[in-house]
Amino acid sequence: MSMDLTAGPGAATELHRSAEALLAHIAGGGVAPTAPMEFNDIEGYWLPPALEALVALMAGEDALGALAKAAQRDEQRTALFLCLSLAVAGQGDRIHASWLGTAFGELSADRPVGHGQRALWLAAARGAYGPAGKIFVLRKLDAVAVPADTDIDRWLGSLVPGEPAVVVPRSLVDFPELAEIPELARPAQAAARLARLRKRCEEITSSRRPDASTSPPLRNGDRRPVSAWSQDEPLAVLRTLIGATRDDGPMGSLTGYLLEDLSPGADPDLAASALHVVAPIVRTVAEELCEATHLDPPATVTVPILGHPIALHPEGPDAESLAAAERQITSDGVPRRPGPWRAYAAFATAAAGLAGVITAAVLGAPLVAVVLLAVATAGLTGLGGFWLWRRRIQEQADAEFVSSQVSVLREMAEGAVWALHEYTREAQERSKQAAEDLSDLTRLIRRGPRAA
Repeated sequence: MSMDLTAGPGAATELHRSAEALLAHIAGGGVAPTAPMEFNDIEGYWLPPALEALVALMAGEDALGALAKAAQRDEQRTALFLCLSLAVAGQGDRIHASWLGTAFGELSADRPVGHGQRALWLAAARGAYGPAGKIFVLRKLDAVAVPADTDIDRWLGSLVPGEPAVVVPRSLVDFPELAEIPELARPAQAAARLARLRKRCEEITSSRRPDASTSPPLRNGDRRPVSAWSQDEPLAVLRTLIGATRDDGPMGSLTGYLLEDLSPGADPDLAASALHVVAPIVRTVAEELCEATHLDPPATVTVPILGHPIALHPEGPDAESLAAAERQITSDGVPRRPGPWRAYAAFATAAAGLAGVITAAVLGAPLVAVVLLAVATAGLTGLGGFWLWRRRIQEQADAEFVSSQVSVLREMAEGAVWALHEYTREAQERSKQAAEDLSDLTRLIRRGPRAA
């Protein structure tokens, strides 16, 4: 407040009580109180004559005397109080043009935006003061240059958050690893980002507020208690002005408010105003994104296929890298197998056993012993043969696996080359669509925010 009220704390308390009751009344119904209201004047305090002026203005009566007295005591607070009070009462057209200038003051990128400035910004964006009030605030915002070193990604992050890390174009769906190559990823990602940016600008500049809008009204039509008024509403600033509360909360920067207003789900009217302010940045970014979609794909790219780096040329896979990959598949594609020595050892043992059978038969050994030795010899011979057969089957399976891997490698390499050809053809469509998106976006932001 503009002076010390400790000399008359009782009168000040009663005045604040009356002021809060008046605000709750006009915010709930938007009409002047039918019963006459008297406000005890306090020497040098701007609020009593400002309250008298507000009641007179809403009743259509002469308020010049009260206005002059309040402005003489504190012109800026009086103007801010009247502008916000008439806005929440739905009678913003009753304000004088000079009051907005006095109440709003000066904006600066180096200083936080005052709570009163933000409240007037919000009220004007929602049409509380008509087209002229909206234009006034827009000019105030335009007069402050957004810092040139502001990170562009911050603006895009607010406008189109949640972008995918990699955009896989239609032509590379079967080879997503190609989409991760920077030279191929950049144009596709730029086109996707530009399309999302155009869609967001179209949403912001739409002539109709979305049905799901959660923007709170300026007026307190549902008669919420004054303690429930949220901090960023004009009503909350009014409570601070009349002394009902002293906690204004932290103030935000101009850039911070603009970033907040541009994010999806923000108040549509505030988003339209913010987009108007940052339109030059958005246009520059859109032009850069459009230009990035014209980048020609590289003549040769190297991509891992089945874990082997293969160089791809327009005419086909590189022969050297393909041959190297085939050699590696042949040498490392199957695990090392044990040699046939176990089978050969079984055959050698069986040969020795056969010799023993013959010797035993010649020497007249017991028949049972000869038969048992002959059975053991036959068993060793069969076991060695089984081991050789199983090794041959495994070798055939390994050869077939290597052959199939080499075949898959060649097919995938050829397919990747055709995908690159399709990507090149698709790039022309992408560039054409990006140019249309840029044209539409430029038209949308040139149109500016809704005036009414």
